[in-house]
Amino acid sequence: MGFTRAELESFRDTVVPDLIGDGCRLLFVGINPGLWTAATGAHFARPGNRFYPALLRAGILTRAVDPTSGLGEADTAHLLERGIGITNLAPRATARADELTTDELRAGPERLGEVVTRWHPRVVAVAGITAYRAAFGRRKAVSGAQEETIVGVPLWVVPNPSGLNAHDTVDSLAEAYAAPARAAGILAQ
Repeated sequence: MGFTRAELESFRDTVVPDLIGDGCRLLFVGINPGLWTAATGAHFARPGNRFYPALLRAGILTRAVDPTSGLGEADTAHLLERGIGITNLAPRATARADELTTDELRAGPERLGEVVTRWHPRVVAVAGITAYRAAFGRRKAVSGAQEETIVGVPLWVVPNPSGLNAHDTVDSLAEAYAAPARAAGILAQ
């Protein structure tokens, strides 16, 4: 499945629903939906995004998931059964995360707090150090477990799986994602 530039543009500013269910143990937090995600309704759906391959490599998922045409019922069920949830700091779809306003990013922690309060994940993992720094006002934050929590839930920062983050590989992403998955009880310590 492919989209023309005009088709993708028609999804600008679309809000993509969170993918979270009862029993969420690890809530991944993207920056905001991309246009491909908005077009398919599946988080991290753009071809070349390494999110799902990294989850599989880490053992967080037990089978491959291909979201490029949207998530089917079986893929959605697999994510939820594994205790994975997905939301975003900013809900508005854009072509690039740098199109978000500073105010949109700064509203992210409050929005995230509401999501965490509703679903009670064991661990929250924000995918993207730059977005985390901007949203949470932590200019010197580093990746990994954070000292602060979100509504009492442990907070981690992990690398963004976008192809624009070229210095990370599926293997390095898998390693980074495995740490909060262990903390959430999805992977063995």
